[in-house]
Amino acid sequence: MRRDAESSSEGSDELRTMAKSDTFGWLDVEIIGEELAEHHPDKDPVRLGFVDLRKLVEALPGFREEPGHPVNEKILEHIQKFWIEEREDRRPDDD
Repeated sequence: MRRDAESSSEGSDELRTMAKSDTFGWLDVEIIGEELAEHHPDKDPVRLGFVDLRKLVEALPGFREEPGHPVNEKILEHIQKFWIEEREDRRPDDD
């Protein structure tokens, strides 16, 4: 499920979402959340530390770190949020 782009108050740290392409970087938080839900359905993003989250993201097919856009805690928090939302969207309805 696609959501509106998230942005911070700092223009240089703007987080973006975009249509899936061959590669994506740290600012593509929604795509990363979707990819993590797809590739790691057995992992619980709430229980995963940021160091481990970073390693999972860096190992995703198509992930490329973009020059000038290093990862930070704020980006990892947004990735975690989208991953949690994507997992919830993928759960079968209990009705």
